[in-house]
Amino acid sequence: MKSLFDPVQVGSLHLPNRIVMAPLTRNRAPQAIPTPLMAEYYAQRASAGLLISEATAITHQGQGYADVPGLYGTEQLDAWKRVTDAVHAKGGRIYCQLWHVGRVSHVDLQPDGGKPVAPSAITAKTKTYLVKDGQGGFAATSEPRALDAGELPGIVQDFRHAARNAITSAGFDGVEVHGANGYLLDQFLKTGSNERRDDYGGSIENRARLLLEVMRAVVGEVGGHRVGLRLSPVTPANDVVDADPQPLFEYVVKQLAPLGLAYIHIIEGATGGPREVDGRPFDYAALRKAYRDAGGKATWMVNNGYDKALAERALASDADLVAFGRPYIANPDLVERLRANAPLNEVEKTTLYGGGAKGYTDYPALK
Repeated sequence: MKSLFDPVQVGSLHLPNRIVMAPLTRNRAPQAIPTPLMAEYYAQRASAGLLISEATAITHQGQGYADVPGLYGTEQLDAWKRVTDAVHAKGGRIYCQLWHVGRVSHVDLQPDGGKPVAPSAITAKTKTYLVKDGQGGFAATSEPRALDAGELPGIVQDFRHAARNAITSAGFDGVEVHGANGYLLDQFLKTGSNERRDDYGGSIENRARLLLEVMRAVVGEVGGHRVGLRLSPVTPANDVVDADPQPLFEYVVKQLAPLGLAYIHIIEGATGGPREVDGRPFDYAALRKAYRDAGGKATWMVNNGYDKALAERALASDADLVAFGRPYIANPDLVERLRANAPLNEVEKTTLYGGGAKGYTDYPALK
C-alpha cells in the first residue's frame, strides 16, 4: 500500500515523498517582487516532495491582491531565481503557480486604474487585499468589464510566456496553471460567472475553451512533464458556482488526457472549508475515472483539510499525492512531524497576510 513517505515520479521529477506544499498566498512581496525573506520561507520547507509557489500573476492585469508576486518583469524573475536557488540548495523541488485573477481585483491594482477583466461584467461578491499608507486590509472587489473575444489569444500567450519565464529565467522545476478558486479560468468555466454568447460561453465545450487553449499553449511551450493544473469543481470561493459541475469537469479532464501532464491537482469541497459543500454533491472518484478512461496518466493530487490519517486513506483509494495547505504555514518541517507523529504548531491567524518574519519564518522546527 502507498505511504506518504514513498517516492514517486511526477513528470520529469523524482519526488522523495508524496507530501506537497499547496500554494499559499502570504502578501509579502512589495511591488510584486519576491524578497530574501521569501527565499528563506520556501527553503525552510524544502523537505516536501514538491513545493508549489504562492499564486503568481502572469501580467499586471492578472494581479488581484497587494504585495503578491509577479512573473512578468525582469526584477521579479531575478528575485524568484534567488528563491528557487535557495530551495534547490536544500535539495527541494518547486513549481510556480501561474495566476490571472480576472474579476477578483480592484481598480487600485490594475494598470492605469482600469477595470478588472472577466468573462462577463458580473461583480464578484468577495474581497481583495489592499495596502494603503502602509496598512493592509480587505476591500470589496471592483466592477469588472467583459473581455472581448479578440483579447483572449493575448491572455493565452501571457500564460505561455509566463511558463517559459518561470522555468528558463526564474529556475522553477515546472508550473501549475491556476484554474481554480473563482479566478479567471474558473470564471470562464462556470455558469455563475460566464454569461457569454460567443464561442467562449454557453455550452460546456465553449466555457472550457479558454482553459484548454491555455493548457495546450503551456504544454506546447515547456512540455507536459513540467505542467500541472489546479481545479476546484464545487468550491464557492470568490463567489463562483456552476449549475452542473460533474459533466463540466469530466469533459475538462477527458480533454486534458492527451497532454501528458505531470499532475492534476483537485480541491475537494470548499477551499479551506468543508470537504462536502451543502447542495453541491460531486463524485471525485468518477472524475478520476473519467480521466483515466480517457488515457490520462498524470499523477492525481488531492487537497483540502487533509491530516495524516485521511491522507493515507486517500493514497489507498488511488490518489498519488496529497497537498497540505495551512499546516505548512506553521510547520516548516511538516514531513518530519508527520513521519514522527509529532504535534503540529498552531497557525497564528493575525500574521497570515502581510507583515515580515513574524508568523512567516519564525515557526519552530522539531529539535
